[in-house]
Amino acid sequence: MELPYPRAMTTPAVPRIPEAVHRRRWAILGVLMLSLLIVVLDNSILNVAIKTISTPAPTGLGATQSELEWAINSYTLVFAGLLFSAGLLGDRVGRKKVLLGGLVVFGIGSALAAESGSPAQLIAFRALMAVGAAFVMPATLAVLMNVFEREEQPKAIGVWAGGVGIAIAIGPITGGLLLDHFWWGSVFLVNVPIVLLALALMIWLVPDSRDPSPGRTDPVGVVLSVVGLVLLVYGIIKGGELADFTDPAVLSSIVAGLVVLTAFVVFEKRSDHPSIDITYFKNKVFSAAMAVITLVFFALMGVTFFSVFYTQSVRGYSPLQTGLLMLPLAAAQMIFAPRARLVVDRIGIRATTTIAMLVLAASLLAFAAFDADTPIWILEVVFFAMGAGMAHVMTPTSVVIMQALPREKAGSASALSNTFRQVGGALGIAVLGSVLSAAYRNGIEDKLGALPAGLRDTAGESIEATLGVAAKLGDQGKTLVTPANDAFLHAMHVTAAGGAVVALAGAVVVALFLPGKPKAVRKEAGEEELASVES
Repeated sequence: MELPYPRAMTTPAVPRIPEAVHRRRWAILGVLMLSLLIVVLDNSILNVAIKTISTPAPTGLGATQSELEWAINSYTLVFAGLLFSAGLLGDRVGRKKVLLGGLVVFGIGSALAAESGSPAQLIAFRALMAVGAAFVMPATLAVLMNVFEREEQPKAIGVWAGGVGIAIAIGPITGGLLLDHFWWGSVFLVNVPIVLLALALMIWLVPDSRDPSPGRTDPVGVVLSVVGLVLLVYGIIKGGELADFTDPAVLSSIVAGLVVLTAFVVFEKRSDHPSIDITYFKNKVFSAAMAVITLVFFALMGVTFFSVFYTQSVRGYSPLQTGLLMLPLAAAQMIFAPRARLVVDRIGIRATTTIAMLVLAASLLAFAAFDADTPIWILEVVFFAMGAGMAHVMTPTSVVIMQALPREKAGSASALSNTFRQVGGALGIAVLGSVLSAAYRNGIEDKLGALPAGLRDTAGESIEATLGVAAKLGDQGKTLVTPANDAFLHAMHVTAAGGAVVALAGAVVVALFLPGKPKAVRKEAGEEELASVES
């Protein structure tokens, strides 16, 4: 989506924004942040709920690890696939209409997800929520650009971006509080009243706007990208579920996904209205920054996935306690992200991001040394270090991405950055989740020999499945608890080491391709600051 930047005014005394809109601009920003909050909040709430959802009914849905991965990735993949087309549709038919429609779809999907009777239903309704979210996120920033004058845009976008950090911070705690007092579906149902409030305020306060020269949508590109990613991710998750990546079904799905994604790239190169302009990636600096964003979210989402089972299943913490344990990760991002530029100014982009990626790699490697009684303050230090590392990667790379392309392409660059974050996170959950699943199954298999064949297969799926079977067997099942914990810890160590290797690969990429000292500040006041927060 191309975000409309205001053209130079021939008569500076006349404001571009109508006076009635200008007077209520900060109230409009509050409504936009509320809309953005529920989109981001839902994913961060889900992080602490996945263990509960994996618990057998009536407490949860008895979802397997692969089903949990799909519950997360069905949202992520649909969101990433529709982001560009949703932005273009908003430009064409009006951003307010698209925002309202997106919120309605998101609210309906949330209500249905809360009442899901099976993991399959949850996966489908999460995908529906993603359709709504894809229309909300790009439209919020586009509306913001049309209600603030240029001199106030950096401040407004800074507040907007801060809302994302707030949602990341309060999501796990909110999820923990809900799960401590209500059933698992409450983490989705909580979205509905927020959606209703946002809709009412938006109808009342937010003006409509559209691009007078909107781009064309790319339905073929959208279908190819989503289908290719789903086939690839399905194969990866299935390989982890079977603990066999040479299985014909696994290999055929992965190969088919890669073929479709190749067809997507070829189609986009030849299209006169592509979703993704492949020529952007001829710029090595731009490509390197995108690769690093993908790798960071690959590692982060994978770690978040297994750390919830570590804190709740192995350590015995409640969902609320788990949410509180994750606070240092969000707090570090909120503290260091606005200050990362000071480090960049002193030592340069390449040095800052390389050191940050090494900090991330070390943080991931620390999980490979955790056991069932590691002092919890060490986990808190590791989470804080991860957040600080992420802040010093995301802010400089965002600036690099914006500066690597012409200013009129800033909207596309922002959308691309969001898309690659989502894809990186989806692949991280799929790949690292599959490594975790395969390693756990291999570690627990020889401890399940005394169980009936049917129970043996069920118990080998995940630590929650093993503990669920153990609970049903009563005293006889108690002998499975320690082997389950040991097998999970071994699987977590293997997975964490894999994540650390990915972070090290990112360190190599930034060390080789990102620029050193930042370029001179642009002439237009605030422009560089705007670039640093847009994506």
